[in-house]
Amino acid sequence: MNSIDVIILNFHEVRRRSIKVWTSIPEEKLHWKPDHEAMSCLEMIRHVLESEHYYHLAIKNRGSLSVFNSPFEHRPFTTVTDELAFAEPYRNQFIDTIKTFSEEDLEDIKIDRTDAGYIRDLGDMLLRVAYHESVHAGQLLDYLRSADVPRVRVWD
Repeated sequence: MNSIDVIILNFHEVRRRSIKVWTSIPEEKLHWKPDHEAMSCLEMIRHVLESEHYYHLAIKNRGSLSVFNSPFEHRPFTTVTDELAFAEPYRNQFIDTIKTFSEEDLEDIKIDRTDAGYIRDLGDMLLRVAYHESVHAGQLLDYLRSADVPRVRVWD
């Protein structure tokens, strides 16, 4: 197994565990949020899916996008299943892009996000994308605890 394979495995594992959390949220709690300034559970799921698409485009662009026309932006929130189905082609394109990179690309390609305060190697950037999703999975677990909803076991 090479580094690209490990990165893809990590993306699959993070998403598998996120889906366990996301699909465990009772329908009546999808719009719950801990305070008026926070994202709701469903908004956070959308944020993760939309951000992955943005990061994919930024990686292809080798840096931040000056304009991001999000296909997620004007879609009404419905269900977790619907959000996942809508995002699936974008996810598949992202994974396919990762498969095109070589071991050398992970160090040689730089992603310029100076607008966000950093320039990173491609390998670092890919790990950051997966980490972003992981953080939000943990945040949603905390939401569920706060909303007195039983939490699914993600460590299987």
